[in-house]
Amino acid sequence: MPVSDVREAPGGPGPGAEEAVGNAKAPESTEAAAETGEAGELDAARKRLARAQLALLSTLVAGGPAPDGFDPGRLEAQRRALLDKRAHVIAKVAPELRDALGSRFHELFLGYARGRQMAGGHHRDALGFARELLRTGALEADPERHRRLADWVARRTARTSPSRSTGRPPLHRRLAAALRARRAERPRKGN
Repeated sequence: MPVSDVREAPGGPGPGAEEAVGNAKAPESTEAAAETGEAGELDAARKRLARAQLALLSTLVAGGPAPDGFDPGRLEAQRRALLDKRAHVIAKVAPELRDALGSRFHELFLGYARGRQMAGGHHRDALGFARELLRTGALEADPERHRRLADWVARRTARTSPSRSTGRPPLHRRLAAALRARRAERPRKGN
């Protein structure tokens, strides 16, 4: 029984449908698949699934509209849980940031993360969050927290960004790279 017959059966797949799908034989060649039309159906089904997954992911991570057939309330609850989890991980990878923001950390992070997908990992997400707080002046009413946040960002960016004056990596990274290159050039003992 072809897979399309199982999928299109009235009332959905019946008893033994999984077995029928498992026993369905793949066409011997691409030409044979094209002749039967199953390859085209499979490609179309994959594209529909990819679009549906993208719509769902967009809703959960970036605050997009709820796709057809999904309960918006449940999607919002799941989205909130994912944002809470993201905030928890950021608090773990950047405890100084959490400490600098105190009890406002969670509230401020949720405001930042809504509608923003994480890109580049949790450490970069934490740095982006801190920079956004400085850019918007969210902590200007509390000069001590603002100073602690600015210091944290300065320490993080000093370790990871190229020198502002030369555009080169920091000296310690250049020295480490030079040492690795020298070691790689040395002949090995016993060769």
